[in-house]
Amino acid sequence: MTVSPPPTTPSATAPASALPAGHPLVDGRTAGAPLLAAYRGRRPDRRPVWFMRQAGRSLPEYREVRRGIGMLESCLQPDLAAEITLQPVRRHRVDAAILFSDIVVPLKLAGVDVEIVAGTGPVVASPVRTAADVAALPPLDPDALAPVAAEAAAVVAELGGTPLIGFAGAPFTLASYLVEGGPSKDHRRTKTLMHAAPQVWHALAAWTAGVTTAFLRAQVLAGASAVQVFDSWAGALSRPDYQAFVAEHSAAVFAGVADLGVPRVHFGVGTGELLTAMRDVGADVLGIDHRVPLDVATARLGGGVPVQGNIDPALLFAGERALHEHTLDVIRRGAAAPGHVLNLGHGVPPDTDPGVLTELVEFIHAQPGT
Repeated sequence: MTVSPPPTTPSATAPASALPAGHPLVDGRTAGAPLLAAYRGRRPDRRPVWFMRQAGRSLPEYREVRRGIGMLESCLQPDLAAEITLQPVRRHRVDAAILFSDIVVPLKLAGVDVEIVAGTGPVVASPVRTAADVAALPPLDPDALAPVAAEAAAVVAELGGTPLIGFAGAPFTLASYLVEGGPSKDHRRTKTLMHAAPQVWHALAAWTAGVTTAFLRAQVLAGASAVQVFDSWAGALSRPDYQAFVAEHSAAVFAGVADLGVPRVHFGVGTGELLTAMRDVGADVLGIDHRVPLDVATARLGGGVPVQGNIDPALLFAGERALHEHTLDVIRRGAAAPGHVLNLGHGVPPDTDPGVLTELVEFIHAQPGT
């Protein structure tokens, strides 16, 4: 099934010298997409919207195709992962697909023993906490990225003029998983390593930055028209710690894909105090979670940065009237930025009624563009 292309806007082409000839930005398929226009600080006729975690447990078709198949296995079966990536575009008519993956997939591809445990999340068999542990981390074989590239290419072949967004976790979040051995509420081991053994920490973060960069480049070269870097745990850091221990490694990732000319989105949870620091590492667009109003975030950013967000996911359960009123407020506040892509302030909760998301997309698309 081919997804219909979005309405076109004036061309929003990006530098494409490093992209292959068949890339959607080079051959023009996604050049007029509303999403990319907004990411580049323009105001398209149609308001673009997509949702973080739009492909997942909220969709019955997702649960059906994933039955009996583990999460990481699902991410690394190109045909299955491509089908999952496309499901929300078909159902909700959102303005972008985002590659179905998981933050720890590049760690798995590099040879790290990591599994996703039901009810817990990613668990690393041998946490990385010493210089010897870092030195033992395997290099990422470029050939290991073949399933990721195949998934992206299969999705792009079906999307037509709808852009694919590449997905990756930020170096800090990946490194923290490795240090903690799994999810953490206080990231105590991570912060201890930063301050007690900064050389070890920086070596580890440089390794995760390299893995993340390779992961993103494979997706863009296979057809992704934008990328989003998720720093899921950065909100646990103070601004001084972010700048001292994280910024240079995130900057390496954004610099590592700069030659590809695609918009680069940076999103973190609970990062209202870090917005300018996250911008300064090289992001073109800032994803804003639901804790900071978009006009406030835009003022903090100096008014020159396109934003993405930030509908509160809890309002998906509050009824149509409350959700619509809240969404209109988000749109009004987003007008302060040079460009605005509607999204949630975090991911789609698993128990969300898919019909609510479909209706919300229709409501957003019905609002006049500016």
